[in-house]
Amino acid sequence: MEIIFATNNANKVAEIQAAIGESLKVIPLKDAGILIDIPEPHDTLEANATEKSTVIHRLTGKNCFSEDTGLEITALNGAPGVKSARYAGEDRSFDANIDLVLQQMQGKADRSARFRTVISLIWDDREYQFEGICEGKILEQRSGSNGFGYDPVFVPDGGETSFANMTMEQKNEFSHRKKAVQQLIEFLSQLQ
Repeated sequence: MEIIFATNNANKVAEIQAAIGESLKVIPLKDAGILIDIPEPHDTLEANATEKSTVIHRLTGKNCFSEDTGLEITALNGAPGVKSARYAGEDRSFDANIDLVLQQMQGKADRSARFRTVISLIWDDREYQFEGICEGKILEQRSGSNGFGYDPVFVPDGGETSFANMTMEQKNEFSHRKKAVQQLIEFLSQLQ
């Protein structure tokens, strides 16, 4: 069985395919012949996820899902949140985003943060949403080179190192995305 994933982010595709396993083939937009960048104009992860899945469903008529993920830092009142990918500007530079977070976190005693993922699934013309959360903290400097996004500065609760020092398998033990995907998989398995 195949399902379209409303993204062209190869890292997200690999992470979700690893979490799903072989039962379902995840098709990124490019492989589905969809060459558009879907805007994320809303101020919540839920609304942005819905926007992306709705656009793809309208274009293809096929079952699909999307996700939106944000890093929510307590000392920054939940920022960067829904703006995580573009926190330091529209060019989506992971390095610039991390630099800005580290700058804003200087001198902050409370370093607690969480990653939150919302998945919007459209299946048989109905939308379902699933949420995954990973609590953790922000480091004072980068550590590691695996993963993407804020992985070099985020240590999950129960973990001993940043996501960027972990293998995909280790990261999936904690991953917000994996938790949301598990709910997606459980839902889909009930349909088969």
